[in-house]
Amino acid sequence: MRIRLTSLFVDDQAAARTFYTEVLGFAVKHEVPMGEHLWLTVVDPDDPDGVELLLEPAGHPAVGPYRDALVADGIPLAQLTVDDVDGEHARLAAAGVVFTQAPTQMGPVRTAVLDDTCGNLVQLVSATDAAEPA
Repeated sequence: MRIRLTSLFVDDQAAARTFYTEVLGFAVKHEVPMGEHLWLTVVDPDDPDGVELLLEPAGHPAVGPYRDALVADGIPLAQLTVDDVDGEHARLAAAGVVFTQAPTQMGPVRTAVLDDTCGNLVQLVSATDAAEPA
């Protein structure tokens, strides 16, 4: 059993495509018309056959209240691993990305939380010792 695809609900697929590719640096893997929406996935450009992130339309009625509650409580819906949280925080903040949590040490990892502009909080994490991020 392997994880090949995971999804993240987004308010606007075009805006999400721009944010996840032009700001965060992912590459589009699939962009297939599916009625009024797309099957839109992004991947790490250094691992194009790796795990895909589906930027899924947030139209289901349960999505809004669920995400609103997570954002209100400051809980990230997704986690992305980076080599250097502080470096990514500096790069992204300079590009105008809003962070709800500055880089913070949490045991064996360093984390920061950003607003993806598409309705989600996303946590960046990097290991600070031999332990792998959870």
